[in-house]
Amino acid sequence: MTNRSGARRRRGRAVAVAGTVALAAGAATVAAVGFGGDGTDMPTVADLPPATAQVTRQTMLDTDEVSGDLGYGVTTTLAGRIAGVVTKMPQAGDLIRRGRPIYRVDNRPVVLMYGAVAAYRTLGSGVVGTDVRQLEANLKALGYGGFTVDKTYTWSTATAVKQWQKDLGLPQTGQVEQGRVLFAPGVIRIDTVTAGVNQSTGGGAEVLQYTGISREVTARLEVSKQRLARKGVKVQVQMPDGTKVAGRVERVYSVVEQPVDAGSDPETWIETVVSLTDPRAAAGIEAAVVNVVFTASERKDVLTVPVAALVALAEGGYGLEVVEGSTTHYIKVQTGLFANGRVEVTGGGLTEGMTVGMPR
Repeated sequence: MTNRSGARRRRGRAVAVAGTVALAAGAATVAAVGFGGDGTDMPTVADLPPATAQVTRQTMLDTDEVSGDLGYGVTTTLAGRIAGVVTKMPQAGDLIRRGRPIYRVDNRPVVLMYGAVAAYRTLGSGVVGTDVRQLEANLKALGYGGFTVDKTYTWSTATAVKQWQKDLGLPQTGQVEQGRVLFAPGVIRIDTVTAGVNQSTGGGAEVLQYTGISREVTARLEVSKQRLARKGVKVQVQMPDGTKVAGRVERVYSVVEQPVDAGSDPETWIETVVSLTDPRAAAGIEAAVVNVVFTASERKDVLTVPVAALVALAEGGYGLEVVEGSTTHYIKVQTGLFANGRVEVTGGGLTEGMTVGMPR
């Protein structure tokens, strides 16, 4: 008789817990259960689940970890505009500051100045533009005066330029020919030297490549993880020695990678540039592979259960099988954030420490 009663209980459970559905967010399989009566009471069953888990209160983080390259950011090519013979070149790793020569042609310097507008033309008397203001601001910062910093290249500007040219050993023309000055946002670091001493230059041939001096991490994400890559998002960078450094996403852009094999489709990636909150953490490291942890969202102090504990309800939505002693009952819950195999849940009667079943 006991066997028949047990069989009836098992059959009753099989009727109440029928079928399975796939939960996309957690890739878990959950049983489908129906409400009874007016839809507010869950069925009570005496057949205990094969496994249980606890309802915990914690902070939920939607994170993903990818590898990244620690370096000095994107390289920029410096093209040689001054025709002649290269007589002096910097070395890779050298830092060049405002007013200092980058390299020399016919023993005359090509000089670094700070600014956002590229040196795209010869500057002389009568020329008007933002690049003029940029040049004048640099001359003033280098100690030259007698002119007003504005957008107009006047005879006063030309006089200051002549003094600057004299100090550098350049012909005192009062004009700054295209290619004599490189405008960059700040101090530059020589990354690669592509022209050598005694080589001819000019006409736009590549001379060297340079970067800024800020330490940056470049990391790629799959397009499906675009939610993680947003400008301003805080990340965590694990350095080669295991230390963890806070970082921030500075730039986000798409990269299309052409396939090596003909006939294959190009791949699109989301590329991010991350700055380090404490650049000193990268001191002494020229380049390295690091791990970057992105956090898309955070939910503090919420109740969570394993995704596999969710039970799909026939009426829609999800529930949990609550285990109390030798019996169980179901309660309906609302789901929130899914992350790392767990899910945020809320519902009437749900409390921290409660034991829930893990369906077959």
